[in-house]
Amino acid sequence: MTNGNNNKVFQREVKDHWKVTYEEGTFPFIQKGWILPPGSYEDFDPFILMAEDWFKRGAFADHPHRGFQTITYVVDGRLEHIDNGGNRDILEPGDVQYMNAGWAARHGEEGVEDDIAHTLQLWLNLPKKLKITETSYQNVYSENTPVVPFPGGSIKVFSGEVAGVTGPLQSLVPITLTEICLGVGVEYILELPENHNAFLYVLGGNVEVGATKVDLTKHHVSTLTFHEKGEESKQSRLVLRGKHRRTKLLVYSGVPIREEIVQHGPFVMNTKEEINEAYRDYHAGVFGPPAK
Repeated sequence: MTNGNNNKVFQREVKDHWKVTYEEGTFPFIQKGWILPPGSYEDFDPFILMAEDWFKRGAFADHPHRGFQTITYVVDGRLEHIDNGGNRDILEPGDVQYMNAGWAARHGEEGVEDDIAHTLQLWLNLPKKLKITETSYQNVYSENTPVVPFPGGSIKVFSGEVAGVTGPLQSLVPITLTEICLGVGVEYILELPENHNAFLYVLGGNVEVGATKVDLTKHHVSTLTFHEKGEESKQSRLVLRGKHRRTKLLVYSGVPIREEIVQHGPFVMNTKEEINEAYRDYHAGVFGPPAK
């Protein structure tokens, strides 16, 4: 397939895939699974890890972060965000929160009242030059996110320029995040910058991915091929085919940073000494008062 400049368009395929396994937690934790397991950053870059959690109030009370970003998608239940800057809000199913931890975030993420919060949280790396930027938060509500319908389905764009629209989420590094719904037999060609590393997660239903028609069902993850030496301005294509009346998946993509990282506890830095410094700063009160 070619574009208007007679250049070949990169056709994405499934690179690897697996089904998430889950473990029961001890109250207030209910259940947890790793969508992107820790320890494989070189493969997932710029993404560090992604967790799927079910929890009640008290699971993720006041805690610190430094050196990376989080993108939290609420699948079910209600999620209350609080931070030590005085911000407080409640996110509902289909909403997304973006946090740039930067140099010193201190916040809490809690289930509301008796709700069981069901969330997907992605850790997104920051390049060394941005690890000490100012902490910031952005709540992206489902109803304020552009949706592009097509015959038999739709695509919602949370971040990046996809399907002719721009999502409201403003990451410090170039990413896209889309939610795609497909009916039975519906084919959709997703276009993403060819130099973006990407993965998808099936929230429900059944989808065939790529020309090789890899069959994925609910709780399946797939990493995708990409053209690392390609250009941000050139698009790649991924063929998706719905095999269930209510197929829903999330697709994440971003430009690899290709820097060494050290992840320990709630911090992601470039060296062990920077991790130690983060712990010292936290215990010395540099991160400010507790979030409450």
